[in-house]
Amino acid sequence: MTNPLPPKKIAVVIPKYGLTGGAERFAANLTEGLAHNPAYDIHVLANQWETQLDVVTFHKVPIISFPRFLSPLSFAWFVANTLKREHYDLIHTHDRIFHADLFTMHGVPHRFWRREIRDKRLGLVDQMTDWIEKKLLSNYNCNFFLPVSNLSKAHYQRYFPQITSRMRTMHPGVDLEKFTLNKPAAVRNEVRARFGITPSDFVILFVGMNFELKGLATLISGLAKAKASSPRPITLLVVGKGDVKRFGKLAERHGVREKIIFAGVQSQKIEHFYAAADVHALLSDFDTFGLTVLEAMASSLPVIISTQVGAKDLVSEGITGYIVNKNDSNAVGEKILLLLNEPKRQAMGLAARQTAEAHAWTKVIQNVSQLYDDILYRNK
Repeated sequence: MTNPLPPKKIAVVIPKYGLTGGAERFAANLTEGLAHNPAYDIHVLANQWETQLDVVTFHKVPIISFPRFLSPLSFAWFVANTLKREHYDLIHTHDRIFHADLFTMHGVPHRFWRREIRDKRLGLVDQMTDWIEKKLLSNYNCNFFLPVSNLSKAHYQRYFPQITSRMRTMHPGVDLEKFTLNKPAAVRNEVRARFGITPSDFVILFVGMNFELKGLATLISGLAKAKASSPRPITLLVVGKGDVKRFGKLAERHGVREKIIFAGVQSQKIEHFYAAADVHALLSDFDTFGLTVLEAMASSLPVIISTQVGAKDLVSEGITGYIVNKNDSNAVGEKILLLLNEPKRQAMGLAARQTAEAHAWTKVIQNVSQLYDDILYRNK
């Protein structure tokens, strides 16, 4: 009998592992799934982490946070030094560092983000981040670049056309058991009762840590337009962190303040809020993916999203949800009214769930594992 091959040593790099944020959750779910494969010995290089699995080895990477421009540089530099001390068979980064074998692109080119999305000049921190990004993307030893959506891919292709042949869109996955098709009535009723929402209310769920960028203003305006024609009470349930005072005043001006509930940050049992809702809306100014869209679809919710949300890759117009221009509150109101139709909404919810099932974490993990093995055994 031949001896089994020793496990390949894999370095996974991300500043914050498993903490709040789409990239952090993506990295943790993917890494922990891969770590259960005995063919891999997984090591996480991070500055902060939330969980520690027995099958994952964690390494603390320092970050010099002052002056601020040293933050991205110091992380990349300390990662490079950590990688020099030990041999790794493969390096998979979720952040901008000097070199890697795979780079999961959770964002867009930093220069584009800063200048065109945020409409700001490049400060020292931005210039340093841009320099590190260019260094990584000019490395011809990097085998695969994995943008999380076609939206992200298109912008990277525009700025770095030389990497096009090595790009593979890799959408995030979703936990199909956590965000389940079967919504216990008790959970739905408990969440609604906690916030004073009646069983007959039509509930729109918004989840986001930046109300402005995630399009809450457009959603509030759309709610006001729908409310004027709706035969049914509509409630907007806002989960996350933002300027409640400012957006509360905006709701007052639109005459819908009493129809909006600001629930705050809900780090635990977020799936219960999906169970309590009828539809999910994300009208971001720009979102490279928008993990809440996939979670909502797995929870059998139709979605209303903007054209600037990368998760539109998964949304079939009028079948699993609706895609509207980010500032078109009239369209938002129209789509809300369409979804008041119970049979239509249920059919769209079932179709959304079926789409989500094609994006289970198990499938994403399998796809990434195939890329790992392609790199590790290409010339064997």
